[in-house]
Amino acid sequence: MLKIVFLHPDLGIGGAERLVVDAALALQLKGHQVHIVTSYHDPAHCFPETRDGTIPVTISGNWLPRSIFGRFLALCAYIRMLWASFYTVFLSDMQPQVYFCDQVSMCIPVLRLSTSVPVIYYCHFPDLLLASHKTWIKKLYRAPLDWIEEKTTGLATTTVVNSHFTAGVFCDTFKSIRRRPKVLYPSLNFRSFDRECGNSLSSVIGTKQVMDFVFLSINRYERKKNLGLAIKAFGLLKSFLGDAKIHLIMVGGYDYRLVENVEHYDELQKLTSSLQLGDCVTFLRSPSDETKTCLLKNCHTLLYTPDKEHFGIVPLEAMYCQLPVIAVNSGGPLETVEDHRTGYLCNPTVEDFAEKMKYLYDNRNIATKMGERGRQRVIEHFSFNSFSQQLNELVGELTASRT
Repeated sequence: MLKIVFLHPDLGIGGAERLVVDAALALQLKGHQVHIVTSYHDPAHCFPETRDGTIPVTISGNWLPRSIFGRFLALCAYIRMLWASFYTVFLSDMQPQVYFCDQVSMCIPVLRLSTSVPVIYYCHFPDLLLASHKTWIKKLYRAPLDWIEEKTTGLATTTVVNSHFTAGVFCDTFKSIRRRPKVLYPSLNFRSFDRECGNSLSSVIGTKQVMDFVFLSINRYERKKNLGLAIKAFGLLKSFLGDAKIHLIMVGGYDYRLVENVEHYDELQKLTSSLQLGDCVTFLRSPSDETKTCLLKNCHTLLYTPDKEHFGIVPLEAMYCQLPVIAVNSGGPLETVEDHRTGYLCNPTVEDFAEKMKYLYDNRNIATKMGERGRQRVIEHFSFNSFSQQLNELVGELTASRT
């Protein structure tokens, strides 16, 4: 049995957080002792395993600012993670055999001060590619942070990424790092989706409308997720079908502390009103796992709109729940969604999405078969058992090489 400490900057609700929680659960089920150190954890906005004691969580550094007058979020995240790692190494009595950190590589040099302890760094995507460099001020601000990201990432004992797409981007971005990262696909814990859903779809979204076909979008309320594409494509489909009883449910991770979440949520509501779709579109913010599972089991098709998404766990969740997936033909969905078999990979255009949406609406039997094939694909290639085994082998290899 090994003691493994995870460091994560903000243990809220999102794909990165889900992966960290699943990684901790996977190693815990293999008999290891796990602990998560984070700079922020809100029991009202987190995954249940981090709230009910299944995974021990220590908060360190929440007293440090998250931003400075709404700006310098990356710099503050670096500082907060530096403190969390400093606390873990020098002020706590955890004494792990392995560190697992992700998102913010700044903590790696501090962790490596304990030279005998290997560090796994899970790179969801290079942060420097996600940041804005549009103005000279932002370029000046980002330059040292981008340099630090590359240098500190290279200090990890081993680096893991979520897809072959991300592995290619990693190598193209971090030229000084000679090692190609290993690919460890995120997985699904099937048990969380196998439980019974006692509520009807109408009761979940609070409507008495008759809904013949329901489209579902699940993503954080961020502009880069291109959520407006789903609304516009639905509006075009509505113009094709007239009085058809179709509905779109927009589900998004929402954090009131993040200005972009608040602003973009309002932008999408205004877009819906401008297209006169108010009665046909429902918005939900950070629903519970039970509500999300109920939606996945009762809707008919998932719309997945991000372009060049690093991996994307939502298409796997949808396919396991037997929903066909209409996704943009780039990034992670190229490795998870089989075009014309478990869904469609489309150009990120309103017309292409609306065309595939109409086809599935008109051909329910094909949509059903796609859903069945999607579930089988997830079971065969993205199971929690496979994820657990690969991660356990990785940890075992690292510790064996140190003895």
